[in-house]
Amino acid sequence: MPHVDVNDLTYLLPDGRALLTGVSFRVGDRVTAALVGPNGAGKTTLLRLIAGELTPTAGEVTSFGGLGVMPQFIGDPGSRRTVGELLLSVAPRRIQAATAELARAERELAACDDQATQMGYAHAVTEHVEAGGYDLEVVWDTVTTVALGLPYPRAARRDVGTLSGGEQKRMVLETLLRGPDQILLLDEPDNYLDVPGKQWLERQLLASTKTILLVSHDRQLIAAVADRIVTVEDRQVWVHGGGFAGYPAARRERAERLDERRRRWEEERTRLRHLVHTTRQGAARNDALASAYRAAQTRLARFEEAGPPLRPPREQNVRMRLRGGRTGRQALSCERLELTGLMRPFDLAVWYGERVAVLGSNGSGKSQFLKLLAEVGAPAGEDAPAVAHTGVVRLGARVVPGLFAQTHARPDLHDRTPAEIVMTDHALVRNDAMAALARYEIAPAWNQPFQTLSGGQQARLQILLLELAGATLLLLDEPTDNLDLASADALQRGLEGFAGTVLAVTHDRWFAAHLDRYLVFGADGVVYESDEPIWDEGTVRRAR
Repeated sequence: MPHVDVNDLTYLLPDGRALLTGVSFRVGDRVTAALVGPNGAGKTTLLRLIAGELTPTAGEVTSFGGLGVMPQFIGDPGSRRTVGELLLSVAPRRIQAATAELARAERELAACDDQATQMGYAHAVTEHVEAGGYDLEVVWDTVTTVALGLPYPRAARRDVGTLSGGEQKRMVLETLLRGPDQILLLDEPDNYLDVPGKQWLERQLLASTKTILLVSHDRQLIAAVADRIVTVEDRQVWVHGGGFAGYPAARRERAERLDERRRRWEEERTRLRHLVHTTRQGAARNDALASAYRAAQTRLARFEEAGPPLRPPREQNVRMRLRGGRTGRQALSCERLELTGLMRPFDLAVWYGERVAVLGSNGSGKSQFLKLLAEVGAPAGEDAPAVAHTGVVRLGARVVPGLFAQTHARPDLHDRTPAEIVMTDHALVRNDAMAALARYEIAPAWNQPFQTLSGGQQARLQILLLELAGATLLLLDEPTDNLDLASADALQRGLEGFAGTVLAVTHDRWFAAHLDRYLVFGADGVVYESDEPIWDEGTVRRAR
C-alpha cells in the first residue's frame, strides 16, 4: 500500500541551527494530507527530505509506491527549457535515466552506425520501454492537448518561457495526476492557477486514488480536499486527524494544553527547588537530614534533565510599512495599448490612490501587462526585457513603479543574503537592516542566499524591498501565492495604509474582495472593467 513514514527526523541548517527536531508522522494509503505552517517553518524542506533530495541529520524517511514531486517554483523564466524537458523533470527517475541513455545512444548511432552502437541503441530502447517511457509519452500527449491544445510532438520543443505560470503548473499537475507514481508531493500546487484552474485541481485531488501530501495556504482548497492537517511550527510537527473545518479549534486547544503543561512544569520545578533549599538548611543543622537533601537534589536534577514540555507556538507578527507618496492625479494611462499576440487594443486610466485588480485566465497577458508598466518606469539605460506591444503607456508625475514578480525570478538577488541586499541596495546600517528584516519575520534567515529562502520568505523580502525603494505604484503579480495566512493579513493591512496606487494580478478571492476596481482580460482578447470580480473567464482563444 502506498504510504510515507517519517520517524524521529531531525534536520540542521548549514549554519547549525535546527529547522526540524524529532519529527514523526505517517501519511497512509489514499490519504490527502495538507502540510501547513508559517513561511520558513520547513514545509518545503520536509518535502525535499521525503523526496530524498536532502539528507536528514538524524531519523529516517520511508515510502512505498513511487514518488512524484512537484516543486514550489515551476519553470524558470530565465531558462531555455522546453515543454518536453519540463515534463521529463517530473517523470519517475528510472524514466529520466532511460530517456537520457536513449538520447545518448541515438547520438552515438548517428555518429557511427556499426554493430556495437546498434546493439547499444537496441538496449537503450528496450530499457526505455520497460521503464514505461513510451507509455508516459502517451500521457504527455494527453496533457499538452488538454493544456495547450497541441499534441506532444508539436509542443515538446516549445520554450516554457512562452507559457504563463498557471499553464506550466497545470501541465505538471496533469502529468503527475495521470502518471504512474502513487505518492505525490505537491508544493503549492494551486499557486499561479486561475480560479477555474483551482476548482479543477480540487476536483482532481478529490477523485484521485493516490497518496498525496501537499503544501498550500489556500484555505478553500485545504477545506475541500484534505483528510488531515500536518502542521509544521517551532521545529515540531503535529497532526490534526480531521479536515480543515475543525483545525482552527484544534490548534487553539493544543496551544492551551501546551500552555497548561508548561505552567504545571514551572510550578513543579519551583516546588522541587524549594524542597532542595529547605532540606539543605535542615541538613546543615541536622546530619540525619543529609540523605533527604541528596534525594531532593537528585529528584530536581532528573526533573530538569528531562526538560520542559513544548511551549505554545509563537504567533507571527509581520509589520509592513508601505508608505508610498503623493503623485500626479492620474497615475497611469494607456491609449490603444495592445500586447502583441495577447490582448486587443484597450484604453485605461488609473487615478492616484486606486486599488485595481487585474483578473483573467492563465496565459491572458496579465503578468506581461505589469512587466510593461515596470519597463516604462525603469530608469534610463536600465536593461529590461522588452514586452512586445503597440500603443502608448504613460505614467503620471512622481510615479515610481515597483514590481513584485510572480515567480520570484530575481537573478539580481541570487547568491545574496537578505542582510546584504537591504544594506547594499538601500544604504541601511546593520542595526537598521536587521530591524527591517525582523519586522518582516526574515531576521532568522538574514545570512541565507536568496534562492535558499522559502517561497514566503522570498515574497516578504520582495515586499520589503518595495517599501525601502519608496515605490508609489505597486505592481503586484500574485503577491499572496506564497504567503502564509498571517503574512497575507499583514500585506492587506499594509496596503490599507499605503499612500499610492496599486495594480494587482490575483486569483485570490479573499484578496480581490479588498480592491476597488476590476480590470478583466477576457477570453476573447477584450480587456474590460467590471463592478465585481469575474472568475469564470475561459482560456484565451488565440492561435498557438
